[in-house]
Amino acid sequence: MHRFKYPIYFLLSFLIPSLTYGGEILLQSTTSTNNSGFYRYILPKFKNDTGISVKVVAVGTGQAIRNAQNCDADILIVHARKAEEKFVANGGGIKRHNLMYNDFVVVGPHEDPAQIRESKTISEALISIFRLQPSFISRGDNSGTHKKELELWRKVAVSVKEHSGKWYKETGSGMGTTLNIAAELDAYTISDRATWLTFKNKRELRILFEGDPLLFNQYGAVLVNPAKCPKTKIEEAKTFLNWLLSENGQSVIQNYTVKGIQLFYPNAIR
Repeated sequence: MHRFKYPIYFLLSFLIPSLTYGGEILLQSTTSTNNSGFYRYILPKFKNDTGISVKVVAVGTGQAIRNAQNCDADILIVHARKAEEKFVANGGGIKRHNLMYNDFVVVGPHEDPAQIRESKTISEALISIFRLQPSFISRGDNSGTHKKELELWRKVAVSVKEHSGKWYKETGSGMGTTLNIAAELDAYTISDRATWLTFKNKRELRILFEGDPLLFNQYGAVLVNPAKCPKTKIEEAKTFLNWLLSENGQSVIQNYTVKGIQLFYPNAIR
């Protein structure tokens, strides 16, 4: 009779994943991806493939980047390219990657008092709102959506700060709260499409303007730099990033729909 010559831990190494399999990472994320149910769809698939869990902290893009600067993250998914590139340039992140995109839309009361439905460009729509000055609700929270909105107002030379608290009102809150206030006040606002599609309290709000190239909404992914944040779980975070950018991950993003409508369009450069 032959003695069993291999230690039990040797055999278990074939039956149990290695110590690099599994673990948990912290993702600082914009609220739109979280509110749309996107992570509830993709993260179980990622965990099934890798054993790695992802804890999501969903805040505005500005706050997400500040949290990452304070080393309270392993990876970022946000949507304000200039801020993302500045974060990398300042040493907070390793490299920024295109991940996916959708767009922003202007929503407002069905009656459309500013008559922006007929506008041919987003600039024309905002000028119409400015001239009539019906209520416009801004997130006012330094999020990616807020940054985009301010950029659009600057393009039409409107200084909204001068009108704060009058027709232009700032919530300092996320997209869901801002949409709720717009619905309550029959006001205009700018929303990312994913949050709008999954928002349930639309009341009389409708999409009144969409389709301008200036409303393009790019999402980026950035690894937190372990040289600045030594406790960053860089290997697990890399695994997540590589999965998102892979053909498989991009296919998962492509296939996410709500009521048959695709919410995000993958565009990673592989």
